[in-house]
Amino acid sequence: MPFTPVIPPGFGKPIAPYSPGALADGVLYVAGTLAFDAENNVLYPEDAAAQTRHVLETIRRVVEAAGGCMADIVFNQIFITDWKHYAPMNAVYAEYFPGDKPARYCIQCGLVKPGAVVEIASIAHLRR
Repeated sequence: MPFTPVIPPGFGKPIAPYSPGALADGVLYVAGTLAFDAENNVLYPEDAAAQTRHVLETIRRVVEAAGGCMADIVFNQIFITDWKHYAPMNAVYAEYFPGDKPARYCIQCGLVKPGAVVEIASIAHLRR
Protein backbone atom coordinates (compact mmCIF):
# COMPACT_ATOMS: atom_id res chain seq x y z
CA MET A 1 0.00 0.00 0.00
CA PRO A 2 1.38 3.42 -0.87
CA PHE A 3 1.93 5.91 1.93
CA THR A 4 2.68 9.61 2.25
CA PRO A 5 5.66 10.68 4.36
CA VAL A 6 4.74 13.26 7.01
CA ILE A 7 7.50 15.74 7.81
CA PRO A 8 6.45 18.81 9.81
CA PRO A 9 7.83 22.20 8.69
CA GLY A 10 11.22 22.95 10.23
CA PHE A 11 11.77 19.35 11.30
CA GLY A 12 15.42 18.38 11.74
CA LYS A 13 17.13 15.68 9.69
CA PRO A 14 16.37 12.22 11.13
CA ILE A 15 19.25 10.32 12.74
CA ALA A 16 18.56 7.32 10.47
CA PRO A 17 16.75 6.70 7.15
CA TYR A 18 13.09 7.14 8.14
CA SER A 19 10.19 9.61 8.01
CA PRO A 20 8.83 11.14 11.22
CA GLY A 21 5.40 9.96 10.12
CA ALA A 22 3.83 7.81 7.41
CA LEU A 23 0.17 8.21 6.43
CA ALA A 24 -1.61 5.31 4.72
CA ASP A 25 -5.36 4.97 4.24
CA GLY A 26 -6.20 7.35 7.09
CA VAL A 27 -3.80 5.73 9.55
CA LEU A 28 -0.75 7.70 10.71
CA TYR A 29 2.28 5.85 11.99
CA VAL A 30 4.60 8.10 13.99
CA ALA A 31 8.19 6.88 14.17
CA GLY A 32 9.91 6.24 17.47
CA THR A 33 10.54 9.72 18.82
CA LEU A 34 13.31 10.80 21.16
CA ALA A 35 14.12 14.13 22.81
CA PHE A 36 16.59 15.36 20.19
CA ASP A 37 17.37 18.86 18.98
CA ALA A 38 17.64 19.66 15.25
CA GLU A 39 21.20 18.24 15.20
CA ASN A 40 20.13 15.00 16.96
CA ASN A 41 21.74 15.89 20.28
CA VAL A 42 19.96 14.52 23.35
CA LEU A 43 17.92 17.15 25.20
CA TYR A 44 17.40 16.95 28.99
CA PRO A 45 19.80 14.01 29.56
CA GLU A 46 18.44 11.52 32.11
CA ASP A 47 15.32 13.69 32.78
CA ALA A 48 12.37 11.42 31.96
CA ALA A 49 9.69 14.05 32.56
CA ALA A 50 11.31 16.71 30.36
CA GLN A 51 12.10 14.16 27.65
CA THR A 52 8.53 12.82 27.69
CA ARG A 53 7.15 16.34 27.29
CA HIS A 54 9.51 17.06 24.37
CA VAL A 55 8.73 13.70 22.73
CA LEU A 56 4.96 14.20 23.00
CA GLU A 57 5.22 17.76 21.65
CA THR A 58 7.19 16.39 18.70
CA ILE A 59 4.58 13.67 18.16
CA ARG A 60 1.89 16.38 18.33
CA ARG A 61 3.69 18.27 15.52
CA VAL A 62 3.73 15.17 13.32
CA VAL A 63 0.07 14.37 13.98
CA GLU A 64 -1.00 17.96 13.33
CA ALA A 65 1.07 18.10 10.12
CA ALA A 66 -0.98 15.10 8.94
CA GLY A 67 -4.24 16.90 9.79
CA GLY A 68 -4.98 15.22 13.11
CA CYS A 69 -4.83 15.91 16.82
CA MET A 70 -3.58 14.06 19.89
CA ALA A 71 -7.08 12.65 20.51
CA ASP A 72 -6.66 10.70 17.24
CA ILE A 73 -3.84 8.62 18.73
CA VAL A 74 -5.10 5.11 19.47
CA PHE A 75 -1.87 3.29 20.35
CA ASN A 76 1.50 4.19 21.88
CA GLN A 77 4.64 2.12 22.19
CA ILE A 78 6.83 3.38 25.02
CA PHE A 79 10.47 2.54 25.62
CA ILE A 80 12.36 3.55 28.76
CA THR A 81 15.91 2.74 29.80
CA ASP A 82 15.13 2.11 33.48
CA TRP A 83 11.95 1.52 35.50
CA LYS A 84 12.83 4.57 37.64
CA HIS A 85 11.68 6.63 34.62
CA TYR A 86 8.22 5.00 34.55
CA ALA A 87 6.47 7.26 37.10
CA PRO A 88 7.84 10.58 35.77
CA MET A 89 7.01 9.53 32.21
CA ASN A 90 3.46 8.57 33.24
CA ALA A 91 2.89 11.88 35.04
CA VAL A 92 3.61 13.86 31.87
CA TYR A 93 1.91 11.29 29.61
CA ALA A 94 -1.35 11.72 31.56
CA GLU A 95 -1.34 15.46 30.76
CA TYR A 96 -1.36 14.71 27.03
CA PHE A 97 -4.07 12.05 27.23
CA PRO A 98 -6.50 13.41 29.86
CA GLY A 99 -9.63 11.60 28.68
CA ASP A 100 -9.87 8.13 27.22
CA LYS A 101 -6.39 6.65 27.10
CA PRO A 102 -4.88 5.07 23.99
CA ALA A 103 -3.85 1.43 24.18
CA ARG A 104 -0.14 1.10 24.85
CA TYR A 105 2.74 -0.95 26.08
CA CYS A 106 5.97 0.01 27.83
CA ILE A 107 9.25 -1.87 27.85
CA GLN A 108 12.67 -1.30 29.37
CA CYS A 109 15.51 -1.30 26.83
CA GLY A 110 18.59 0.52 25.63
CA LEU A 111 18.09 3.57 23.39
CA VAL A 112 20.24 4.93 20.54
CA LYS A 113 22.18 7.62 22.45
CA PRO A 114 23.47 7.96 26.01
CA GLY A 115 21.26 10.24 28.10
CA ALA A 116 18.11 9.40 26.12
CA VAL A 117 15.75 7.68 28.55
CA VAL A 118 12.29 7.83 26.87
CA GLU A 119 11.17 6.98 23.33
CA ILE A 120 7.56 6.84 22.13
CA ALA A 121 6.05 5.70 18.81
CA SER A 122 2.37 6.27 18.04
CA ILE A 123 -0.45 5.20 15.74
CA ALA A 124 -3.32 7.58 15.00
CA HIS A 125 -6.52 7.09 13.03
CA LEU A 126 -7.30 10.39 11.41
CA ARG A 127 -10.84 11.58 11.02
CA ARG A 128 -11.99 12.00 7.45
